[in-house]
Amino acid sequence: MSDLFNERKVSPMLIKEEKPPFDSEDYIYELKFDGIRSVAYLDDRVDLRNRRGIMITSLFPELSDINKQVSGKCILDGELVVLKDGKPDFYEVQRRTVMRDPFKIQLASTKYPASFIVYDILYYQDKELLSSPLIERKELLQSVINENNRLIFSRYIETYGKQLYDLANAQKFEGIVAKRKDSKYYMGKKAEFWIKSKFYDSIDAVVCGYIYKPNDMTSIIIGQYMGSKLVYKGHVTLGAGIKKLNKYGYKVIDQSPFGYVPRGNEGAVWIQPDIVCTIEYMPSKREGMRLPIFREIRDDKSPIECQVD
Repeated sequence: MSDLFNERKVSPMLIKEEKPPFDSEDYIYELKFDGIRSVAYLDDRVDLRNRRGIMITSLFPELSDINKQVSGKCILDGELVVLKDGKPDFYEVQRRTVMRDPFKIQLASTKYPASFIVYDILYYQDKELLSSPLIERKELLQSVINENNRLIFSRYIETYGKQLYDLANAQKFEGIVAKRKDSKYYMGKKAEFWIKSKFYDSIDAVVCGYIYKPNDMTSIIIGQYMGSKLVYKGHVTLGAGIKKLNKYGYKVIDQSPFGYVPRGNEGAVWIQPDIVCTIEYMPSKREGMRLPIFREIRDDKSPIECQVD
């Protein structure tokens, strides 16, 4: 008979929808942490794997004894994060995943130790829990974990999603996730029982060109004005498409409107900078715009009004 723990084939359940925050007695709400989704198999040792099932235990030596913080053999679903000032720093945890030098890994684990924030328990003491209601799995999880700085239970509230959303926004978290209390765990599926509400900022920018990508994708090159000078602001792929631009009768030009070709844009098709668009993004201290999304074309704003803040 197959055993979920021995097979090591858990693929995390995923979020299908994104909606504005809402209140409901049928849901629990928890913070959305910006890290690396992972699965931990814990018995007399620790086996950490990313969502693709690749072993990553050696990259996080500071988590090598989190099995001592649980009351029995289990499979935990959670997020690997590096917390700075109480908030996840995605870049520090992502940087660890590409390290190969054991000395550098050890240094990083000491300077910026990772934590495993646990959302769910899928297996406990030789019993599979995928068909148990989420709220029962959450209650069991709290009794199984003895928390410390490296193994943390993801807190949640019931009913009041809007309140948690406002609190998360004030504290500069990524967003929240709503989960139906009675939902089962569907491995590897994008299920409508889990709904995310994320925070975005937006800018208006000038469309300056586009780049064809594999799989019929198109990246839109954007800029903003600094006074009277047009400056490069990057390119956007999510939500973008040549079909959207084709509706606006743009004019192809021979040279970059920035006066030079920004690195990574050598194969671009440049256009007259006459079209204004709105871009939504997650704020980032390092990138400025993280995960930018092309939302719409604006015909009520002139390009010169798109000024750098």
